[in-house]
This record gives sequence, C-alpha cells and structure tokens, in this order.
Amino acid sequence: MKATACLCLSVVFLVLGSLQAKAAVLPQDRSDAMYHSYKGGGMSIDGPSILLRKKIGNSVSVSANYYVDTISGASIDVLATASPYEEERTENSLGVDFLNDKTLMSVNYTTSSENDFEAESIHFGISQDFFGDLTTLTLGFSKGKDEVGKTGDETFLEEAERQNYRLGLTQIITKNMIVGLSFENIADQGYLNNPYRSVRYIDPTAAKGYQFETEVYPNTRRSNAAAVTANYYLPYRASVYAEAKLFSDSWGIDANTYKLGYIHTFGDDWIVELRARHYAQEKADFYQDLFSRSAEFNVRARDKEMSTFNNLSFGASVTYEFQFSAANFFKKSTINLDIDHVNYDYDNFRNVLLDAPVGEEPLYQYSANITRLYVSIFY
Repeated sequence: MKATACLCLSVVFLVLGSLQAKAAVLPQDRSDAMYHSYKGGGMSIDGPSILLRKKIGNSVSVSANYYVDTISGASIDVLATASPYEEERTENSLGVDFLNDKTLMSVNYTTSSENDFEAESIHFGISQDFFGDLTTLTLGFSKGKDEVGKTGDETFLEEAERQNYRLGLTQIITKNMIVGLSFENIADQGYLNNPYRSVRYIDPTAAKGYQFETEVYPNTRRSNAAAVTANYYLPYRASVYAEAKLFSDSWGIDANTYKLGYIHTFGDDWIVELRARHYAQEKADFYQDLFSRSAEFNVRARDKEMSTFNNLSFGASVTYEFQFSAANFFKKSTINLDIDHVNYDYDNFRNVLLDAPVGEEPLYQYSANITRLYVSIFY
C-alpha cells in the first residue's frame, strides 16, 4: 500500500513574462507520456503515466491522467516481519478548468486502486488576479476517502477520510522577480496507519530478545504547512529559485524543507536545471524504535517515516525542445529527463536485519535514485 505523486519539470523563468501580461490563462493543450522509476531502501517502483489536456473554446480546458506504479521488494520495517512482495497501483484522474476574465476555476476527480487499497478524492480550486495582474490569490479544497484492506485477511476493512484546505498568494515584485506564500491545513480521520507495519518490544524469552505486534495510531490527525517561494530571472536567460517550507501536526511531528535551484537555457532548444533539497523532521510523540513491553502505550508506532530523520537530494533535469511549423497542428514537442539522488539518515530507527545486541543495532540509512523520462507534445 503506497501513495505517490507525479513530479514534473517546472521551467520558472519562461512564465514570468506571461504572468505580467495575463496570469489567469488556461493550461496549454498537450499530451505527455512518462516513465518513472524509484530504486532504494529495498524498494523498486516504476511504471508509465499518460496525460491528455485539451481546450474547448476559449474558456474551458479538460484533462485526463493515467498513472501506474508497479511495486516490488519491501522496505526494511516490513522485511523485519514479512517477505518481499509485488503489487500494482493504478491511478486515474479527470479534470476541468474554466476561465472567466481574470478568474480560473478547476475541479479534479481522482481514483487510486491496489489489491488492498482503494481511494477516491475530489479537488476544487479557484484563482483570481488583482492589481493589474501583478497579484494572484488562490484557494483550494480537497476531500478524499480511503478503504484499507489487508492481503490474506478478507475480514479486514477500514476507512479513512481526508480534507485539505489551501491558500496561496503570488506577487510579482519586479519584472525579474516573483514571490509566493502558501498555507495548507489537512484533517485526517479514521484508520491512518499501515496494517502491515509493526512495533517491536523487549521480550527476554524470544530468540532475538524482542517480538513484534501491530502498530496502533490515533484516529485523527491535524496538519499545517506554510511555504515561501521566490523566483528570480537572470539577464543571461537563466533563473534561480528557492523554497522554504515548515510543517507541524497534532502527532508531534515538526519538519522543514529547503530547496534551491538554477535553470539555464542553451541556444533555442536546451533547458538544464540543477537543484538541491534538504528535509528534516522530528519524530511523532508515540514513535519508538523499541518498547519496553507489549502494549506499553495505547498508541504506538515504529514506521521509520514517523521517526526523526533527514534526507538530502541532488537532482538535474534536461529538456530538449522541437519547434514545428506554425501551420502544423503540433506546435512543439519536448523530451525531458529528470534524475534525483536522495540520501536518508535516521536518528532513532535501527536496522534490525543486522546482528547486534537489542537496542544497539546500527542506525538505518540508505540512498535512492529517482528517474523520470517523458515526452510532451503541444498542439
């Protein structure tokens, strides 16, 4: 059971000029075909994605997306109690954008399906330009529902509901600089943990000195996030961008993310992006790597994503653009390659797959490679 998000290349400086003239515009007509791959931490995830987007007149744009994850292997906290596995997740989404003068409204419906997990969500958004199109205000709301099953146990069925509220403000400061502020509030309720994950507790009678039992999470969670972004266009057809984001939730997790990037064009056809990102978080209040006894607390977790950890990633993107004749139905096409390398370091999650005294196992760390190769056609 897994949730993923498709990350696409953002060429910031190419939109600065259009933002000044008319920020509220419909998305371009385009078709994308992508292959994505993630390898690291005992997991291999890959699959295709297809996106189609088309305007209807001057006020409406419709889109459809098909996305597949083929998952094999298992992360370390699953391998401690189970065998590697294979499964496939399929995601489908339909969207509509409606433009009225300086107001852009959108609605999107998404479904996701696995052998043990079903999810559906609906997203609403609206953006409005002010002050000569120099300021854009965006509002968003999402509501989703999950149905969680468990392979091998047909009687296991749990549900969760999720709500998300978003507020954003984008401001053009100068002809070369744009900044943005965003705020997000998320409310989750229901079954919020993974039925395959377990906590471990000390048991002197066990062969390894400890045993496992199922995690127990709270059935509610409130999360808040705030971010500030800045993009600056350089005079030699390049741009730099930066982002800082803070996150906190009712489970005691506090996190921050910092990102820095540089984009440069070469000739009329090539775009290169270099980026670095650092993420760090503090553990959930109910997380422990090792509990002193069975059912020590009413809520308890050992999922490594609930622990104290940080990751540092470095990435690069290369885009090559083909320009077609103005009389051609297809206006242009791009080939895009994104590669990211991520290093994860955990401060209080131990590698129990290695032999060591209980509670003294080496702290876990691993690296992952993320690749996205896609072709876009604009028409």
